[in-house]
Amino acid sequence: MNTALWIVTALLSLGYGVGGLAMLIMSPTRFRNISSGQHYVDDLPRNATKVIGVMKLLAVAGMLLPPLLGVATWLVPLAALGLVLLMTGAATVRMVRREWVSFFGDLVYLSLAAFVAWGRFVAVPFG
Repeated sequence: MNTALWIVTALLSLGYGVGGLAMLIMSPTRFRNISSGQHYVDDLPRNATKVIGVMKLLAVAGMLLPPLLGVATWLVPLAALGLVLLMTGAATVRMVRREWVSFFGDLVYLSLAAFVAWGRFVAVPFG
């Protein structure tokens, strides 16, 4: 179970890390044009993509750094819960916009983050 949790954590960190960096580095217009699933940025306030990008990167740091450094490992499931909340909002936006393919993709990410949160709270907590 610990190996599965680490694999899912690594995959989530890679995905959210790349997505968070893209949101910070690119303008909203350029970010929207990455793929057809990014048009939700048109509905967000001006700097919301930057804030979401920072939130994603903080969650990645919260899932990876504590166990790697051996300090404050209780942050890992909380960071994963933060991603669950973030993806709940993302899925809601997709549902309102009727972007069903992206909605189901968001549910997959939400489920993976919930798995890490549950795993680190209950199944295989650190320390």
